[in-house]
Amino acid sequence: MFEALIVPHRSLPGARWRQPLLVLAGMTWLVGVYFWHIGAWPISAFCGLAGLGVLLLAYLNERAGRASELVMLSADRVRIVRTTPSGQRSEVAISSGWLNVLLEERPGRVPRLLLGVHAQHVEVGTALGDAEKRELASALRDALHRARNPSFGESDR
Repeated sequence: MFEALIVPHRSLPGARWRQPLLVLAGMTWLVGVYFWHIGAWPISAFCGLAGLGVLLLAYLNERAGRASELVMLSADRVRIVRTTPSGQRSEVAISSGWLNVLLEERPGRVPRLLLGVHAQHVEVGTALGDAEKRELASALRDALHRARNPSFGESDR
């Protein structure tokens, strides 16, 4: 009845992040060589460390982009399938009969989107921004309304 795939936003998708990274690494290497040439070799060592730090952070950023969250609503339950950056999957299933969709407002921060029954709630969409969470909450509420109030043709109108 409803399905949403949530993935972290990446400004440079795929392999397009490698070109700016190579340019930055090349510039760092040139600065390091310059300082080595003028006799300030400790600075060139720090340039090398900075370049390695940039490479490490780029790798961690790309790895974090592999995470995903799939929210699927059927007539009887909601399934939330999470995939970690390392590829491990976990699944949570919640009965949709008494399911609530809550947006927990937090002053100065992005609201939390919670799905749950009674006191058990599961946060979804942690990678989304404010507008995207509100849109997802609205779409989930509409899908739940359609599931709970089925239309059987034009005679219902």
